[in-house]
Amino acid sequence: MSVQATVPSAPVVPVPRPAWVRRHGLTVGDVLSVAFLLLVLACILLPGVLAPFDPLAESPEHPLEAPSLGHPFGTDYIGRDVLSRVIHGSATTISGSVIAVILGLVVGSVLGLTSAYFGRAYDTAVSRVVDVLLSIPALLLAITIIVALGFGTVNAAIAVGVSSVAIFCRLMRSEVLTIKHQPFVEASEHLGANKIWLLGRHILPNAYSSVLSLAALQFGSAILSIAALSFLGYGAQPPNPEWGLLIAEGRNYIATAPWLVAFPSVVIILTVLSVGKLSHIVRKQVG
Repeated sequence: MSVQATVPSAPVVPVPRPAWVRRHGLTVGDVLSVAFLLLVLACILLPGVLAPFDPLAESPEHPLEAPSLGHPFGTDYIGRDVLSRVIHGSATTISGSVIAVILGLVVGSVLGLTSAYFGRAYDTAVSRVVDVLLSIPALLLAITIIVALGFGTVNAAIAVGVSSVAIFCRLMRSEVLTIKHQPFVEASEHLGANKIWLLGRHILPNAYSSVLSLAALQFGSAILSIAALSFLGYGAQPPNPEWGLLIAEGRNYIATAPWLVAFPSVVIILTVLSVGKLSHIVRKQVG
């Protein structure tokens, strides 16, 4: 009977992390997510430097070329470089998402803050409007608004922002209802503090952390909504590059040129996942 020698396995050596990463409790996934978002930010600020070609330049002699060293993401049906269009399209998608989140955050927070604090008929009216908005699917509501406003990225951003007002309003209202009965708030009221000063000095600073985390999560949802509206033809219009529009333009060639859909889709997915990671980082650092 033969005896097999066992070779001891090498000990697993943990990868050292920088001191600032350990100090803030960040993981490797957190660092990679932030690094990817910084890359997206660079694409927004310096598209002409990072893009190898003009995103609108047609090259009919090189249609539907597969990914190569010259065209890392391939070319589309009229020879335009897909990588350049993805890089330039990042500004359109992200700027629209920023407008949507800021609109929803500001309007929703103000409504939730004031309705929870002042209460009575005003709170009832705001709550009923919020219930109606939440009963309508967000994308359907955004499409309804954009049809009334007109097509375009800015109008799509406004529509997505209005559809997210109810979410921010409900969260802010619940936070304020909890904080307004805290002893330090009631003490300030008994001392005759001005209501506006009280809202800005005591209630809002103690209620914004959860809303800020929601804003980071909602930013990912806004990216998907802006891209979806452009995919359906309600957002950015050709030939302007935009992530959702790039997918719409490539869907007819998905069998012969899958990179036209694959690369913009992967960029959207990675961006949304990275934004989700960022929301967890914000929650850990602020909360």
